Amino acid sequence: MDTSSVQIILKLLHYLFFGYAFIAILSYIILSVISGKETIEYLKKNSFVNYKDILSSTMSPSITIIAPAYNESLNVVENVRSLLSNHYVNYSVIIVNDGSKDDSLEKLIKAYDLEKIEYLINDKIKTQPLRAGVFKSKNPAFEKLMVVDKENGGKADALNMGLNISKTKYVACIDVDCLLLEDALQKMIKPFLDETGTKVIAAGGVIRIANSCVIRGGKLIDVNLPKNLLIQSQILEYLRAFLLGRMAWSRLNGLLVISGAFGIFDKEIAIAVGGYDTQTVGEDMEIIVRMRRYMEERNEKYRVSYIPDPLCWTEAPDSYKVFISQRNRWTRGTIETLKKHRKIGFNRKYGSFGLISYPYWLIFERMAPIIEAVGLIYFIILIALREVRWEYALSFLVLSYLFSVCFSIIAIYSEELTFHQYKKRGTGYKLVLLSALEPFVLHPFILYAAIRGNYDYYFNKKKKWGNMVRKGLATT
Repeated sequence: MDTSSVQIILKLLHYLFFGYAFIAILSYIILSVISGKETIEYLKKNSFVNYKDILSSTMSPSITIIAPAYNESLNVVENVRSLLSNHYVNYSVIIVNDGSKDDSLEKLIKAYDLEKIEYLINDKIKTQPLRAGVFKSKNPAFEKLMVVDKENGGKADALNMGLNISKTKYVACIDVDCLLLEDALQKMIKPFLDETGTKVIAAGGVIRIANSCVIRGGKLIDVNLPKNLLIQSQILEYLRAFLLGRMAWSRLNGLLVISGAFGIFDKEIAIAVGGYDTQTVGEDMEIIVRMRRYMEERNEKYRVSYIPDPLCWTEAPDSYKVFISQRNRWTRGTIETLKKHRKIGFNRKYGSFGLISYPYWLIFERMAPIIEAVGLIYFIILIALREVRWEYALSFLVLSYLFSVCFSIIAIYSEELTFHQYKKRGTGYKLVLLSALEPFVLHPFILYAAIRGNYDYYFNKKKKWGNMVRKGLATT
């Protein structure tokens, strides 16, 4: 290959990387503007809503909270107390103990005075069999609680068991280690009550990080900013994702994922599509894509809603080892879902779902780490060939960095103007300073985890789910 051919290839790659970066940045700006407008409209509209009517009305739709638990002995009693503290009338709680090897079941039996009962399970979805059985409390104060002990089958299998057992129209699927705020259900059920010819099949909400927060009696008492730099960076990442991303996709009816930490589903649709896929590590994304595909193929009007209120708080990884394992799993889950439903992509039959949502997720979520890694290799090759125009390269790097910082500051500003959860003096300034460090503290590890996730998906036959080591939330 002669020198002119090499120059043409390098120039072509140069324009491709520049074009990709430009479109990505432009899409982030557009999504943030849409998110801002949608959040303002949501706050104005819901400022007139009397949630006490939903709270106290016996006509409110019934909801079953399904919470899978595997080796959650450290937090399970406190977190169940949180689930039982919700200010809603028609709800029940099913804890599915998925073959835990610790003393989770024993702790639940003791704390909530449980006894084994005979219970007929309608096996609409195939799951692993029961182990110790089904338990209910002898204490009337805990009449809403049911505990199911089954053989281990994974989170998706445990959720499917909950779908089989629940007898309500709607189910709220939640991680048992999450802290659910008292008004979460009445706010999350509202989109289903507002149906006007367009069926709401699922709704999700904002997830916030609870590390270092004070929790008492299953309730969030005090919100603190953790000292751990990794956790702080994840707080900033969550603010960007939930405040400047998912709200826009909700407006466009283009959400492809509802966080597995907390979401409400129309049980009839969830069962109709076969429940959660037990063969993927990204069951939360996969079931939403499958439910949407089900509705699209039947030409039924539907939407997936999103609530911007911070209704659910969860424990984030505080070590890079656990963090990388978590993000590795997220990457593999995304690959599996997009591959399984590739028929949707660029298919006019699926409307904006196939022409906008799927392509965006494929190009700017699935392919982003690969393109970034290839770009780094390309840059190294340019250095070796002494083809780098340093004034251009440095300008591009500085502009990319400044955009990342500005985007984070906009997310912080949006949080301050809307829900303002971090009220303590100086916290906002700390987050602003963190926005300058976060690209170096967090992003390289996200990139590494994503590349490792791609490698593990294609080449590692012993794929692991990726354990999230819990240390427990601050309780008093």
